[in-house]
Amino acid sequence: GYAESLTDPSYHAQILVLTYPLIGNYGVPSDEKDENDMPRFFESSKIWAAGLIIGELCNSPSHWRQSRSLSQWMREQNIPGISDIDTRSLTKIIREKGTILGRISKELPIIASPLSPPIKDPNSRNLVAEVSRTSVKTYNPTGKPRICVVDCGLKYNQLRCFLKRGARVDVVPWDHDFSKDEFDGLFLSNGPGDPSMCETTIAYLRKVLAKEKPIFGICLGHQILSLAAGCRSYKLSYGNRGHNQPVTHHGTNRCYMTSQNHGFAIDAREMPKNWEALFTNTNDSSNEGIVHSSLPFFSVQFHPEHTAGPEDLECLFDVFLEEIKNPGISVKQRITKALVYDAPTTTGKEARPKKILILGSGGLSIGQAGEFDYSGSQAIKAMKEEKIQTVLINPNIATVQTSKGMADKVYFLPIIPEYVEQVIRYERPDGVLLTFGGQTALNCGVELEKMGIFSLYGVKILGTPIESIVHTEDRKKFAEKINEIGEKVAPSVAVNSIQEALEAATKLGYPVMARAAFSLGGLGSGFANNPEELKVLAQQALAHSNQLIIDKSLKG
Repeated sequence: GYAESLTDPSYHAQILVLTYPLIGNYGVPSDEKDENDMPRFFESSKIWAAGLIIGELCNSPSHWRQSRSLSQWMREQNIPGISDIDTRSLTKIIREKGTILGRISKELPIIASPLSPPIKDPNSRNLVAEVSRTSVKTYNPTGKPRICVVDCGLKYNQLRCFLKRGARVDVVPWDHDFSKDEFDGLFLSNGPGDPSMCETTIAYLRKVLAKEKPIFGICLGHQILSLAAGCRSYKLSYGNRGHNQPVTHHGTNRCYMTSQNHGFAIDAREMPKNWEALFTNTNDSSNEGIVHSSLPFFSVQFHPEHTAGPEDLECLFDVFLEEIKNPGISVKQRITKALVYDAPTTTGKEARPKKILILGSGGLSIGQAGEFDYSGSQAIKAMKEEKIQTVLINPNIATVQTSKGMADKVYFLPIIPEYVEQVIRYERPDGVLLTFGGQTALNCGVELEKMGIFSLYGVKILGTPIESIVHTEDRKKFAEKINEIGEKVAPSVAVNSIQEALEAATKLGYPVMARAAFSLGGLGSGFANNPEELKVLAQQALAHSNQLIIDKSLKG
């Protein structure tokens, strides 16, 4: 998500700190335009962040979409960056001190008090005026309904969300008098800085509120709508930033993961008449959205359209457009209806299993495939909280899963169909979990399904269905499924022998990548630059699997 974040106008005048250890490994995509003449892979036409701080920079990126490295891209746009910084230690300082002013310096500064030259707080400027467009632009002029978008630092993916739903979009500058324009609905975009700087926008918005036309705001747009309604804003000590901010919807009490970037918030303790909180941040209890009790006005602090990031709440765009097309119920009720979870109505044994069999992480070496041990132990804890009895099969005593007090019963047996069937026959579980034991458990589950063992004993497969496991592990079927949804995949051939592998590689052209199906990672998978290297890989792979996929290598 660094390409999207750097081009997000909300980061204007901010130095962006990324805590992920390695940045730049997939490079930067091209400036290719989409059908609406917008950059296909970015959130605006340029980098808006003032600088970038990372731990380790990847100088040899590899991705089929890349056109240049992160460093080259930033150099082209004259944006400074610095690497080899302990960004997690820096994050701790920010966490203790709050949002702080800073600069990237080429040389160590002379220690002076006050700092010379002084660092001026960018929030003292009208940052919205610096990022907003200066003229009106229309997209999809024949579309319906007609949406007026106020550009306060607009991200292109917000436009894409409207355009792919068939709307006409008129984008206007932040200080444009949109109260005089014709439109079916008003959208207030995200943007940087202090919302109180947008007095002109707020004044025009109050005129539109009086007309009772549908209004939807995001991020800074949420704060602008709130101020226009009579709320008060304040500066957060830290701000909420990143791709995994939890918010709770008041109507359903459901929690959603969201992307955010804001340093100001709305005080929801005293809401104006007929306005109420829509979402609340689950971490710090700050306001994440407001809604009018009867009129078609609502806004959210987070980014429901964010790319890259969670898109669980992109449906709010559908709610807004539906409110325009089919008024009748309040937008508050419409949002609740869209977000309520309709649990499937089942009865009896199917609705509530009493005993579950878990195929564990198998005979692994210490330090190997620990994620399956961790996830399996968490599954066991979750089952115990729900008062569901757990039976674990795991031959490895050196795991968390097999610790005393975890599962109700543990069988230290090999994860193979013969032994698992014996346990099923004796224990008679209601359901089985196959995805907490790595490749060994997956393969065993597929074999048991083929043998009819699960249906014979009435054992329900919980979680990922067998069909999905097969479509994922069978490399040929997986490539076919990816093709069905229109995603690009490397040319490939499924083979069952060394000779077939050599013939496929000759047809595709070296270098190639060999990938074994239904096998543990690394067993016969790898790159081959010539027939000799491919023979070695194929021999290893076919010793563990009956299928090998030969892909055209896209490396480099």
